[in-house]
Amino acid sequence: MNLRLTRNLARLIAWGRIAIGCTALAAPVVVARPWIGDGADINSARLLARAMGGRDLALGIGALRALSVSDSEARPWVALGGVADAVDLLATLAAFGQLPRRSRWGIVAITAGAAAVSVRAAIALDTPST
Repeated sequence: MNLRLTRNLARLIAWGRIAIGCTALAAPVVVARPWIGDGADINSARLLARAMGGRDLALGIGALRALSVSDSEARPWVALGGVADAVDLLATLAAFGQLPRRSRWGIVAITAGAAAVSVRAAIALDTPST
């Protein structure tokens, strides 16, 4: 993968995390409803959506800051974002049968895709350019 493309992809992922994080903090039901359905209206679900939003916001800001310094600074931030997405995927798969039928495959696709792209970008940032 072209290093310039990799950096742009890593920035796009970081901005996406920031957008999701801000949305989850400000309107947690919007983020939680596709994932868990009607339970998103419960106070505890909104709390967890906000907590996950804080995580994504921190990972996004950290990755952007690190990308402005160097690839070696950015690599762990991008990789850890991928790890967080992989954990989200595993949690989604564990509860798959209880998730809303209309959105569960979309959530699986989003979490799997985000994990794969983040890990791939982190690996590319680790590869010396030729």
